[in-house]
Amino acid sequence: MRELAGIGARFRAHPVATAIELGSFLTCFLLLLATVAAVASGPPTGTVSGDQLWLVVIAAGGFFVVFWTLVVPLYERLL
Repeated sequence: MRELAGIGARFRAHPVATAIELGSFLTCFLLLLATVAAVASGPPTGTVSGDQLWLVVIAAGGFFVVFWTLVVPLYERLL
């Protein structure tokens, strides 16, 4: 229970940074689940209609990397 209070206090002190960290944790967790589901569905077939889950995993992972590589450092510099 103390951990939740600590997260609440941290959010009040740094709302944007805490939201970014919690969002990143949730994104990583969802990417893990989506990757497991994509692997369970079989290898990519090369068709867009059959590989939608693979495309979502790749696109979301790419966006996540760009976000942490470009947006977060810019945000920290502009503080």
